[in-house]
Amino acid sequence: AAAPAADSKPAANPSAAAADRPADARQEIDQTGKGHLIRIDLPIVGNIDTKVRSTVTRILRDVKPGQKRPVLVLELMPGQVEEGRGSDFSRAMSLARFLSSRDLAGVQVVAYVPKTVKGHAVLVAMACEEIVMSADAEIGEAGCDEPVIGPAIRSVYKEVADARGTIPAPVALAMLDGQLHVLQVTTEKGTEYVLADGLAELKQRSVVQKVEPLKPRPLLLSGSEARELNFVNYLAADRASLARALKLPPEALLDDSAIAGGWRPVQVNVKGAITGERVRIIQKQIENQISQNDVNLVVVWVDSDGGSYDDSMQLANYLADRDPAKVRTVAYIPDQARADAALITLACDQIVMRPEATIGGMGNAELNPNDAAAAIMPLQQLVKKSKSRNWSLPAAMIDKDLKVYEYRQPSTGLVAYFCEQELKEQPDPESWKQGALVSKSNGPLSLSGRDAEAKGIAWKLVQDFNQFKHVYGLQGNLALVEPGWADYLIQVLASGEARVFLLILGFAGLYLEVNTPGIGLGSFIALVAFLLYFWAQYLQGTANALEIMLFLAGVLCLAIELLVLPGFGVFGLGGGVLMIVSLVLASQTFVIPGNAYQLAQMRNSMLVLGGSAVGIVAVAMAARRFLPHTPGLNRMLLAPLSGAELEALSLRESLADFRHLLGKHGIAATRLVLSGKAKIGSELVDVIADGAPIDRGAAVEVVEVTGSRVVVREIQEEGRGAKN
Repeated sequence: AAAPAADSKPAANPSAAAADRPADARQEIDQTGKGHLIRIDLPIVGNIDTKVRSTVTRILRDVKPGQKRPVLVLELMPGQVEEGRGSDFSRAMSLARFLSSRDLAGVQVVAYVPKTVKGHAVLVAMACEEIVMSADAEIGEAGCDEPVIGPAIRSVYKEVADARGTIPAPVALAMLDGQLHVLQVTTEKGTEYVLADGLAELKQRSVVQKVEPLKPRPLLLSGSEARELNFVNYLAADRASLARALKLPPEALLDDSAIAGGWRPVQVNVKGAITGERVRIIQKQIENQISQNDVNLVVVWVDSDGGSYDDSMQLANYLADRDPAKVRTVAYIPDQARADAALITLACDQIVMRPEATIGGMGNAELNPNDAAAAIMPLQQLVKKSKSRNWSLPAAMIDKDLKVYEYRQPSTGLVAYFCEQELKEQPDPESWKQGALVSKSNGPLSLSGRDAEAKGIAWKLVQDFNQFKHVYGLQGNLALVEPGWADYLIQVLASGEARVFLLILGFAGLYLEVNTPGIGLGSFIALVAFLLYFWAQYLQGTANALEIMLFLAGVLCLAIELLVLPGFGVFGLGGGVLMIVSLVLASQTFVIPGNAYQLAQMRNSMLVLGGSAVGIVAVAMAARRFLPHTPGLNRMLLAPLSGAELEALSLRESLADFRHLLGKHGIAATRLVLSGKAKIGSELVDVIADGAPIDRGAAVEVVEVTGSRVVVREIQEEGRGAKN
């Protein structure tokens, strides 16, 4: 969102040259945020002029017929040479003629002079349609590098000055040659500038009212002086002020990579729940790429519903500290950047979204009212430090109670979005007229890609990542750090479908293990399935030590119930509850849902668990029916009794007298975990193990009979041999 413009009062007495500019050179500056900045490190030597021409030509190709002219800002920045001295005249002349030609009528060309500029770089500034300076910067002494100012050089300066009219030709020549004396003459027609030897001619055609010499010689003007003389349109101390003056979002005025030799990009993924460990890994990845591969473009791919405000703020501050002149950070949001994840994107230099994507709104992390109010101060500092954006809209994405309104400034036509506090911080709050309420009453502010672009949060909208790469001119085999196989595996395993499959597999393994002797295939399947489930959720940031301990505690409780305590009591019920709770918590970052989004997440977790339960029942029924009759697998599960066998067993058990079995030997028909079935002679009897569990198929001896209670003991190896 735009903020109040810099010193942008209209010129009281515009020069005649400026008034005579061609109509197509006075078209309205584009108000839709289409801005470009090219930083030209002075002096102008080598092939800088060629690179600038190539970049400008590329920008011109993207301008569609009938579209408002985009703003092209040339930032003239002195490098190691003091005040930018040493620019090559032929290079500066070539670039100035290109900038002042009618080929550039499709863009608004602005020269920005934040620091003092001398030498022939002054010629490039004169070739622009407008000049913006900081108040204490100076411009002039264009011929400081020339031992002799010849007619050829003078003619070029006059040609460029006449073509643009930004600085009158007599003033431009006085900046070039210290031998020339320029006068500011007030006549009945206005103010004109002439060289000393042209004053007599001016008096013949106009009534001269006042004559003032411009000093020093050669002419050197500060930004404030040039503003008073109407050679400079605005005064701007930094790029943020410049953007406000030109009615552009700050992120529109970022360096074009073409001058620095092209983009050297790296992609960093922020997907899933945000945790401290993930933030540390991301920061380390960025640091390594910048130091090892001289990266100058960091693409932060964000697809997250948040997780931790503190961790997100840590990563946001890290990104905000990057110098955009050296490393540009761009957030790409294909789907969502909710809750605190939005802070990470707002800390980047630019935000690019899909039209249907969401930024802000309810997510995994929600601050309570007291914490939200306390978070506003660091958020203000972050937004101001990062990109000089207004902070009210980002704050409304965190604090659901913050009221943000649309404001308009009738004098400039600017539109901004302020809360009451930020409105009071403006230099002229009374000049802003309040409009509609923007923030929501039912939760934190969320914006679609289209809304975010309209409100100045998003820089561009794209349909997919290929279009994103096209926007930045990233073609061919990009030097991006793509997710490895482990990242793809984690993403697949953390999906809802994979979670259902792993849970079915895990509980099916446990079911098989209970119904088969020894620790075998069932235990191995269950172990691998649950290990993959919790590993994927842990790396996604939704599971931690608590969920894993709860699950293990649940398994331990069930084991105690089965191996130590008969029946199904407290340990069995408690163990089942612990396992269910751990599986649900492992798929989300919160314990109790606090908003509609978290309720939806919990509902999804319960659906996954419910689907798994249905699948487990189906697997158990299929196993009971088919495994006993499948060759090679029929030893894994006991075949169910036939009708005649069940009737005989019922009759025997109803008589409740098994004294005839005392001392006899038999075979365990099922695994005896406290109780089970054993075949004693030709009879299949319910028995109880005397001591440790007995595996299926082991030889047993009946050691005690009390009514229908039959106790067996495993026969040791040396004594084994069925005795019927």
